[in-house]
Amino acid sequence: MFIGPHELPNRLFVAPMAGVTDRPFRQLCKQLGAGYAVSEMVTSRKDLWNSLKTSRRANHEGETAPIAVQIAGTDAAMMAEAAAYNIDRGAQIIDINMGCPAKKVCNKWAGSALMQDEPLALDIVQAVVAACAPHNVPVTLKMRTGWSQQHKNAVRIARAAESAGVAMLTVHGRTREQGYKGQAEYDTIAAVKAAVKVPVVANGDITSPEKAQTVLAYTGVDAIMIGRAAQGRPWIFGDIAHYLATGQHRAPPLTQQVKQWLLDHLDDHYSLYGEFAGVRTARKHIGWAVRALPGGEDFRAHMNTLETCASQVQAVADFFEALSVDHDRLPLVDTAWDDDEAAQDAREAACTAN
Repeated sequence: MFIGPHELPNRLFVAPMAGVTDRPFRQLCKQLGAGYAVSEMVTSRKDLWNSLKTSRRANHEGETAPIAVQIAGTDAAMMAEAAAYNIDRGAQIIDINMGCPAKKVCNKWAGSALMQDEPLALDIVQAVVAACAPHNVPVTLKMRTGWSQQHKNAVRIARAAESAGVAMLTVHGRTREQGYKGQAEYDTIAAVKAAVKVPVVANGDITSPEKAQTVLAYTGVDAIMIGRAAQGRPWIFGDIAHYLATGQHRAPPLTQQVKQWLLDHLDDHYSLYGEFAGVRTARKHIGWAVRALPGGEDFRAHMNTLETCASQVQAVADFFEALSVDHDRLPLVDTAWDDDEAAQDAREAACTAN
């Protein structure tokens, strides 16, 4: 599997998720089996590049290659400048966001709203490709199946993007109208794969090794991209790789190993965000890791009262230590994402990208 000149170790990718796929989380997923990860989206608005949020999103210190950065915006020249800005800061692949369904993004005609304006979308692709070409940096595009059920134009945009020089296409199997609700469909993704020669990646509702195998076989895509199913379960990439190679499920991870992974992740997380922001932004990662485990809900409530890195680390260590007394390996639990209104609101808030 190649993206431009970059050879990847496998075809299991981490989806870009605002407020989630920061550098520490991307590194953890790669450590546990992902072959590729894309950053949170970075705004093309130059006046926001010096903001703390953007500076953190453009921080790639110690990140394993290839470093992929997603950019979002509505102006071709600004998007080209944003690509150059991120290349100067270490980006080796630039991804164009035409998939984010958040109202705060779409109301500004960015994200998946660009799929409604195909000429503008193509102008942006051409400008970004032209800005990246002198640096030998490939450009990729992530989109949805279309704006609505009545307006599915992913195949048309895919062909135009390929002609403009895009090196890889990722398709989330929902329209913007669906948001994250309902079921992802893969017929449109299969049609995109059949329509172009560049690699195509399937995204949406891939939550288990069996589902990964089914989607790969049904669509014929070159890779799959996993988002929400990796929250709290970043070893899912290793689980899928093992299943695809052997046809067998591997044993759940050792509880003590999960404890260490989470503690190491927290240490990296705090180093990026500092104590005040680090404690607060770590709560969601801890919550995802424990939410379906025995005693997890009570622990989440307690976690939200802690105000220091040290107290958070001690609480996490104590929780998994106690869990390991009765469970040598992590209990098999239902980790299906609870896509309630609160979860939707959280993603809407995170997707402001500035």
